Amino acid sequence: MSDTTALPAQYEVHPATKVVRGPKRASYDRKLVHGIIDDALICHVGTIVNGRPSMIPTAHWRVGERIYIHGASKNRILAAIANGEEACLCITHLDGLVMARSAFHHSANYRSVVIYGKGEIVTDPEGKMEHSRLFVEKLSKGRWDQIRHPNEQELKATMFLGFDLNEVSAKVRTGDPVDDEEDYGLPVWAGVLPCTNVWGDPVDDSRLDPALRR
Repeated sequence: MSDTTALPAQYEVHPATKVVRGPKRASYDRKLVHGIIDDALICHVGTIVNGRPSMIPTAHWRVGERIYIHGASKNRILAAIANGEEACLCITHLDGLVMARSAFHHSANYRSVVIYGKGEIVTDPEGKMEHSRLFVEKLSKGRWDQIRHPNEQELKATMFLGFDLNEVSAKVRTGDPVDDEEDYGLPVWAGVLPCTNVWGDPVDDSRLDPALRR
């Protein structure tokens, strides 16, 4: 990722990014935001299409102060963004279920980022090829050098959109449940059920060359 050490440590707070509900969990720390984005493979992108709200999950990657997504050139959500509609991108990591002594105080430990902005299309073939590489390398470092690269038709059929990290905020919850004081004596287990993502063992493609099987 591009060096951003010369930039302010905090993002500017905008009206759209000011966290009102649970402000103590809000953060505009640039390093924290970058980490939440980089640790995730999927974001949800929402915009207005033909007057109605629409959303898709999609892969993303970051280059310095920009987050990128891609999809089919004829995708209606990407097309709407390319035509000037503002987008909202959301990334969430679930780190645990917070089990309280009362129903009201059950919660989750999480890390999330919300980004608002307009997308800019990557138009030049060299840029589209480079973002294809960045996408594949985020999925599996070193894989780009092992696979066939996109051809001209595949690049033409793919739209790449970049969004500036300008209107952005993070929200994080950690730690124990917070119960009402009178509930701490209730005879019920309370605590956190941790949640982590773990990759399983690779499963060979049914048409994989036998010489490449694991």
